[in-house]
Amino acid sequence: MSRLVAGAVAAALSLSLAGCSDDPDPADSDRIVLSPPSEGADHTHAPGQEHAAVAPVGDGTTATAGGYRMTDVAVPAAGKPGDVSFRILDKSGALVKDYVEEQTKLLHLYVVRSDLSGFRHLHPALGDDGTWRARADLGEAGPWRVVAEFTPEGTAQPIVLGKTVEVPGDWEPVTVPRGEQAIAGDDGVVQARLLGEGTVSDNGRLRLAITNLDGEPLTLGSYLGAAAHLTGFALESRGFIHVHPYGAPEITDDGTVLTFHTTFTKAGDYRLFVQVRVDGLLHQLAVTATVDAP
Repeated sequence: MSRLVAGAVAAALSLSLAGCSDDPDPADSDRIVLSPPSEGADHTHAPGQEHAAVAPVGDGTTATAGGYRMTDVAVPAAGKPGDVSFRILDKSGALVKDYVEEQTKLLHLYVVRSDLSGFRHLHPALGDDGTWRARADLGEAGPWRVVAEFTPEGTAQPIVLGKTVEVPGDWEPVTVPRGEQAIAGDDGVVQARLLGEGTVSDNGRLRLAITNLDGEPLTLGSYLGAAAHLTGFALESRGFIHVHPYGAPEITDDGTVLTFHTTFTKAGDYRLFVQVRVDGLLHQLAVTATVDAP
């Protein structure tokens, strides 16, 4: 099999696993312009990211946080497409049905295996009965954590809740890659590479270069109203983080460089999942970042 054909197959596979791949490519008016941010633009967020600079309540490791609770969590069987479903209750036990849109969605749903070897970013629909549902194929058995990130209407901070569900079947844990070899990841077509390390700060920066396999810059389409979507998990606690790109990508000798605003609260290693759109196709890549104490 040629490298080109293998790359195409890998890209198709990455799309089937990444989730959100059925999102239509936005109209040209919604695309990110590939040029350096104008003066001061590096301190702005894309439309719909007004809550991006506000630290969330909860880190997705518990089903309750900030007076809100995730309940009735269900996932499909291993290797069989089905619904991931759950409900969100407020402190009075009432269903939460009103949400503030963030990055074009009312709620972002992440399903991640405990060893961080599997990751799905989904956009569920809210039913009339107050249940969120999203179609997914988890592929393999094992403990999978369902993480919901949302901002209830009338609140100032996003809420992040999580519940682990055991998917029956045989499985073997996979060791998370670390060190120099883990600062870059590819899907056979697109590559992501970290430029430097992160720092514990509520106003930090993390830079990431997007290229083809030959290290050449790529033109990025917009995804969820931004140049990229990046989420991650602390290797020590498995706590969830969500960072946002600043301004527009920059074309440099390193590739198409994205700068992200970060709010790391603890030093350590973090497994990051980045999603970008290239030539209309969604690509999901994983890297491991080291975050140092200030």
